[in-house]
Amino acid sequence: MNPLPRARPLNPRPVAQPPGSDVSAPGTALRIANFALCQLGWFAAVLGAAKGFEVAGCAVVLAVLAWHLGTAAHPAREAALLLSVTVVGLLAEAAQAQLDAFHYVGTAVPGAPAPLWLLLLWPLLGCMLNVSLRWLHGRYLLAAVCGAFAGPLAFFGGARLGAAQVYDASTLWPAQAIGWAALMPLFVALAGRLDGIVRRAAAGEAS
Repeated sequence: MNPLPRARPLNPRPVAQPPGSDVSAPGTALRIANFALCQLGWFAAVLGAAKGFEVAGCAVVLAVLAWHLGTAAHPAREAALLLSVTVVGLLAEAAQAQLDAFHYVGTAVPGAPAPLWLLLLWPLLGCMLNVSLRWLHGRYLLAAVCGAFAGPLAFFGGARLGAAQVYDASTLWPAQAIGWAALMPLFVALAGRLDGIVRRAAAGEAS
């Protein structure tokens, strides 16, 4: 008689991830930490400028940026996103400065339209795009609406804390709303293309 066939071990073959699929999306803990630290950086920069501790505030923001890049699966790609957001932010600040409706407090940066503490808030925003603001990916209309509301609130909130002097709020409110409604979808699109947070399944992808 032929011996009974041996039972095959129940080890299912691993299911291959499709190229480009997310295999390490940020979890809840990282999203909360990202949001909390970025808010801490914002308050440190704004209050530091308003209360005469600009250097300390900038140091806090730089520490948050370093932490963010340290948690990224692809730090170089995430750094490219932060740099891109900062360049766009510089252009936006230069355009806004033409309104002559406000003045930032703090140390001026030669050739820049805003002081250093304010310039550091742009990469700080970039830190959130692929983590705590990841829910905006692909939702460009929602990003525009959120930008139109949140952007002016953040600006005038900082002004109330003493980081800026506003001369013409009636001009700044609509300008801020329109500007942020245009900027946020652009930032979300950049974040999707320069996502350095998620490790993907594509073989041979550089980190």
